[in-house]
This record gives sequence, C-alpha cells and structure tokens, in this order.
Amino acid sequence: MKIPQYQFSASQNTGIALIVAMISILALSMMAGALALMVKVETRLAYNLQNETDLAWIGRSAVEYARWLLAEQLRTNQWDDESLWSFQMELGTGKFIAQIEDLERKININIADQNILTRALALCGVNAADIPVIVNSVLDWIDPDSATRVSGAESEFYQRLQPPCEAKNGPLDDISELLLIRGITPELYWGHKAVEHAFGRSVEEGFASPTSISLPVTPGVGLVDLFTPVSIGLININTASKEVLQVVLGVDPNTAARIIEFRNLGEGFEERKPVGAPGKGIREALLYAGFSFQQADALARYFTVRGSTFRVHVVAERGMAKRSYTGIILRNNPNDVRVLAFYAD
Repeated sequence: MKIPQYQFSASQNTGIALIVAMISILALSMMAGALALMVKVETRLAYNLQNETDLAWIGRSAVEYARWLLAEQLRTNQWDDESLWSFQMELGTGKFIAQIEDLERKININIADQNILTRALALCGVNAADIPVIVNSVLDWIDPDSATRVSGAESEFYQRLQPPCEAKNGPLDDISELLLIRGITPELYWGHKAVEHAFGRSVEEGFASPTSISLPVTPGVGLVDLFTPVSIGLININTASKEVLQVVLGVDPNTAARIIEFRNLGEGFEERKPVGAPGKGIREALLYAGFSFQQADALARYFTVRGSTFRVHVVAERGMAKRSYTGIILRNNPNDVRVLAFYAD
C-alpha cells in the first residue's frame, strides 16, 4: 500500500517556523524572567545577611536610647510624656524609628484570676456558655499542674489536635501564645484588628477554624488589647484604656470614662495634670468616678501612676535592608533601668 506524501507550500513552512520561533522566544522570556527574579531575591537575601549585624546594633541603639529617656524622665522628676515616646534617629548609614509603650497599661495575663478573665471575655463579646470553657482552659495552660479543671483543657486535649502540642503549664512568655489555647479564636484575640490578621487553626468542638473566620458585624476589643505577659502586676491609671479599667474594676463604660476624664483635667489654664500630681491621687480619681471612700481605699492598691515595664518596638534600616526588633525594659528607679530582653520580630 502506498502511503500518500504530503507537501507543504512555502507559505505554510514559513508559518510553522514563525510559530516555533514565537514559542521559543516565549519560553526563553519566561526562563529569563524567572532567573531575574531568583537573582533579585538572592541578592536581597545576601544584602540582608551582610547587614544583619549592623541592623541588630542599630536596633540595640534604639533600645538603649529608650532606656536613657525613661531614666531621664524619672531622674528629672518629670511625668512620663508619651509624646516623647515616638522617636527616630540616623546613625551613620542607618536609621531607626522607635515607639515606647508602657506595659502597665494592660493586665498581666499570668496573674489574672477567674473574675478578671470572665469580665474580659464578656467585654469581648464571648457567649456566656463559652466563657467558663475559655477561662478554665487559660488557667489550665498557665498553672504548673496537669489536673484538668471542669470544662478546661490540659495536654490530653491538645494532643488530639493537628498538629498536636502540650499544655505549657507555665506563664506565657508572649501574648500570642493565647492563640494556642482552647477556644481562643483569632477574632477573639485580635478584636477589631482580626481582619488584618486573618488566620486560624483547627480546634475540636466547634471553636477556631483553619480556613474561615466569622467576624462580628462591629468587631470590638480583643484580648491583645487587654492583656500583657510582662508587667509588675499593677495598672497604670494614667495610660490604661477604658476597656482595661472596666475589666479591672468591674464597672460600666461610663464609670471607666469618668476616670479618664479625671486624669485629663487641669487646673485653671494649666494643661492636663496626670494622676499622681498634687491633689490628683489614685484615690481621688476613684472617688471622682463614683466609688465610695471605702471602695476607693480598697481599689487603689491595684493601681500605679507610672509605668515600670516598657516595650520598645524598633524598625531598623540600612540601605535596602530593614528589620524590626522588640526590647523589654524594666525601670525600678533612675539608676536601675535595665533591658530584660531584646529580640528580632
């Protein structure tokens, strides 16, 4: 059987060659683009690695400046001026931008009791039926034993998760550890900032979801706004938010707002005088908010008028390289201001 022979015309041959050439050019362009991207990434990584030491020292310099500033405010008998707590500086070929935050403005999660946790969760909008589960799970996570509270959670519960983990049975080192605890979802942790941090993990019994987050129509305060893992345990009445005051005192928003109103008062034409200034003590602030003399005397011991523990957030830059750092500072007195921790974020 004779197989027919097909012959292409010159125009057809030219068209096929053109298609092959275009495909080759496209493939080469894609390879060149991928190679250029790889080179760019590798160059950036190498640049950052080369500047890592310099960036770390720039970050440390910012924390040391914050340490000096906090000591100086105490040494010169100045009230903490938060307007000075945001600063930037150039250092040779690098620079930093830094922000100081006193941690006494929040509640220390490691010493929070059942009442504090219950009020905080209620303020965050948690259903009343779920509050005991989360409260006892938090307390189980922090306490040193392995005994499970009623509706709480210890390692046996967390071992069934994917991935499995152990209950810490110790104090939180970072507030984000709350996200590991049974019942604490990203929206509960972040509050109104949950949209910016939309992630989750799989938890049994209908708590957190790894793929979707059901946010309230009007997201409110989150646990991250109320708690800190590091502080001296007292609340700075001059910097605490209305929500923190509500949780600590167990009062409504109007009573907490009265304390904030009091601390913003001046005398005559004088600008704001902080609580702790002559005639404006903690006891007077509580009386102004509507507490009785006996209640004010009892509650005053939970407050302070100055910060003692501070978080310094630093963004260090050198050329194209950038890195953020966190420093934790403890201020006991003007001559004893120490850096407790310094780490890259």
